[in-house]
Amino acid sequence: MQKIIIIEDTKIIREELKIFLSKYDYEIDAPDYFNNIVEYIYKSDADLILLDINLPVFDGYHICREIRKNLDTPIIVVTSRDSETDELMSMNLGADDFITKPYNTQILLARISAVLKRTSKNSLSDILSYNDMKLNLLNGSIVYKENTEQLTKNEIKILSYLIKKKGTIVSREELMEYLWNSDVFIDDNTLSVNVTRLRKTLEDIGVKDVIQTRRGLGYIMP
Repeated sequence: MQKIIIIEDTKIIREELKIFLSKYDYEIDAPDYFNNIVEYIYKSDADLILLDINLPVFDGYHICREIRKNLDTPIIVVTSRDSETDELMSMNLGADDFITKPYNTQILLARISAVLKRTSKNSLSDILSYNDMKLNLLNGSIVYKENTEQLTKNEIKILSYLIKKKGTIVSREELMEYLWNSDVFIDDNTLSVNVTRLRKTLEDIGVKDVIQTRRGLGYIMP
């Protein structure tokens, strides 16, 4: 089930959208407070964001700009502002679509479906998520909250493999086969060095104890 966050301060609109989109099998998150809303979005692991412009604390432009510093999550601006300047500014800040109020709900639904379809390739195959952490396979970056680090080729392969196998123990032999699928002898210590470096990089951005060792068995991301 795909998850949509509704960032809308008008309660009646927020609740109507929540009920409407839930009927079409979307998981809906619709916060009713707007302090630290960017951090809230970072932690949400959403597939799409519906973003109003006129909001308390920070307006939608500021929020859109801050989201784009760390996330590629598609954004549809839904607003009563209907000028070309508002639309142009929203798109320049990284929004994927712009819809003015009042809107036809079926058209809104179609636009949501189109944006999700257009962006699903990246979200499903190129971005791996684990709790609040996101691994971008396209640029080799790891993002946790507001922190970003670059990983080496081996670190990307180790982390992506463990995320895909999360909840199960991956033996050292299996991981070495995946990393160095060749007849060339690879010292077992080479894997230990790579895992140690990866753990250090993750700790530097605030992710601790995410790769656990099962003595005599291998590694697991629970």
